[in-house]
Amino acid sequence: MNLRPTLISLLALGAPLGAARAQTPPAAPPAQTAPAPAVPAAPQTRPIPAANYVATGVFYYEQGKYDEAYVAFRAASELDPRNVNALLGLGRTQVKLRLYSAATETLKRLIAIDSRNISAYIALSQAYQQQYIGAGDRASVTGNLNEALRVLADAETLAQAQSGTDRNVSLSKVWNERGYVYKLQGDGPQAIDAFKQASSLNPDNSIFLYNLGDMYYATGNLPLALDYLQQAVIADPRDSFNRAYYAKLLALSGNVSAARPEAAQAAKLAPNNAYAVGQYGVVSYLAKDTVTAAAQLNAAVKLDPLRYPEFYYYLGRLNLDAGDLKSARENLTRAAALGSSTPEYAYYLGLSYERGAGQVAPDRVKARENYQRALKLNPNYKPAQDGLARVGTS
Repeated sequence: MNLRPTLISLLALGAPLGAARAQTPPAAPPAQTAPAPAVPAAPQTRPIPAANYVATGVFYYEQGKYDEAYVAFRAASELDPRNVNALLGLGRTQVKLRLYSAATETLKRLIAIDSRNISAYIALSQAYQQQYIGAGDRASVTGNLNEALRVLADAETLAQAQSGTDRNVSLSKVWNERGYVYKLQGDGPQAIDAFKQASSLNPDNSIFLYNLGDMYYATGNLPLALDYLQQAVIADPRDSFNRAYYAKLLALSGNVSAARPEAAQAAKLAPNNAYAVGQYGVVSYLAKDTVTAAAQLNAAVKLDPLRYPEFYYYLGRLNLDAGDLKSARENLTRAAALGSSTPEYAYYLGLSYERGAGQVAPDRVKARENYQRALKLNPNYKPAQDGLARVGTS
């Protein structure tokens, strides 16, 4: 603690000496001593305002530096426990850092302080969703998606009370979040309806168009998926996610010549974005450009090793094609672990164990286990049925 120096007045006390003083010869003057140098006062330190920490947190959050953002937002919330921007930033950052329980507590505290803050309700819904997605045992968080929908119902009530453009924008955000929840619940038609509601309320929002395209692709409607993703690219030409996904679907539709420049442009727009870089690798693989595919896919998993199992899957496919079974098994194991709900990943991992080459022997037991795992995820998955028939059921 800095101590502020206090100036103390000194009182010279004198007593009358009377005649005795008059009879006393004057004393010799005291020896002169040099005055002690004055000690300068310690400078006063002004505390940094909470708003400064919030601004720093926003800067780091937008850069994807979530550890630094967390430190800044937490400092702001400690300086000013009722600062709504600090609490909102802290809650969102805790979600990014997978501190889900802490995030829900932070955002509930924010809602208790500011019960009309729609952004807080949406962020709380996202925290419930991300905790569900990140759970190793989803049975332990089965109530999260219903909680997310309940929070969004409260947000919708608040949004309905607004007027004009604010009302439409707020409602579009609520419907968009509902679409995410329905998607996690496996209800494709309801998710599409929710994303349509969002897009009708805010038609120029490229994220809503992207989500519609994504859901149409997930439900098997590739032409409509391409249509909405093309609209998303037009709405925001510099969005690398939209362009990269559009490029991939073009390639999957067989239009590789149109897909390659779109994928290259997406990666150029965001060279440090793992998704854009990785989808350039996917498109290159589908275009049979194995050199570019390997370079881009390896770069993508270095940029973000845990988020995109698809890129390990395509690296594994490259390895299988080249006969490098050791690397294939390593990459496909990562894909199957990170993307544990995708039957293709389990199937190709099984295929890598079914095969043998050089010093790498086949392992029919592990092949069988992975084919069975793929069929558990999708009982009608024909490649896994055929694989299991080849290696036998026991």
